[in-house]
Amino acid sequence: MAKLYFRYGAMNCGKTTALLQTAHNYSESGQKAIIIKPAVDTKMKACVTSRLGIKREVDLLVSEELDLFEYFKNYNSKLDCILVDEVQFLTVPQIEQLYRVAVVLNIPVICYGLRTDFRMDGFPASSRLLELAHSITEMKNVCSCGKKATCNLRMVNGIPTFKGNQVEIDDSDFISYKAVCSECFERLKSSSNA
Repeated sequence: MAKLYFRYGAMNCGKTTALLQTAHNYSESGQKAIIIKPAVDTKMKACVTSRLGIKREVDLLVSEELDLFEYFKNYNSKLDCILVDEVQFLTVPQIEQLYRVAVVLNIPVICYGLRTDFRMDGFPASSRLLELAHSITEMKNVCSCGKKATCNLRMVNGIPTFKGNQVEIDDSDFISYKAVCSECFERLKSSSNA
C-alpha cells in the first residue's frame, strides 16, 4: 500500500525546494511524478517556485470542485507519485480523496504545506491531513532570534497583523509573511493593536 505523507513547516523552511528536489529525483530514476497545487494559490500562476529561484510548471491546478480520487482513478498513464504544493489550500474532502488515492489506487501522495495560519489557527485541510497522513514530518526553520520558527507572521505594509482573512496570498506589495518562534510571535501579538 502506498502512503499519504504530510511535510509541513513555517514559511521559508524549504517546502517547495524539497518538493522540486523530490520531483527531480523521480524524473532522474525514470519514474513519473506530477506536481499539483490549489488554483486558489495565485502566486506564480501555474508554477511552483522556491525562494532559491528554482521553478517548474505544475501539471494540475486543482479547483475546489475537482474530485481528486476520480481524476486520478481515470488518469491516462501510470503515476509513481503525486506531489502537492500549498496543500493547506485544498478542501477537506480533497484531503480525504488524496488519502484514497494512496490507499485504494496505490499511488504515493506527498503533501507540502503549512499547519497553521498567521493567527495560529489550523487550516482545515492541514488539520485533516494530520489525522489521515501515514507519515508526518516537520521541516525546520529558524527565527531571527535564533530559536526554532514554528509560527507564520503576516506583515501588512511591514507591520505584524493578527486579524483578517485566513487566506491572503503574498503576491502583492503590501502583504508578506515571516517565520518566527512562539516567543517572538506572542511578544509581537501582545504589543500590537491588532
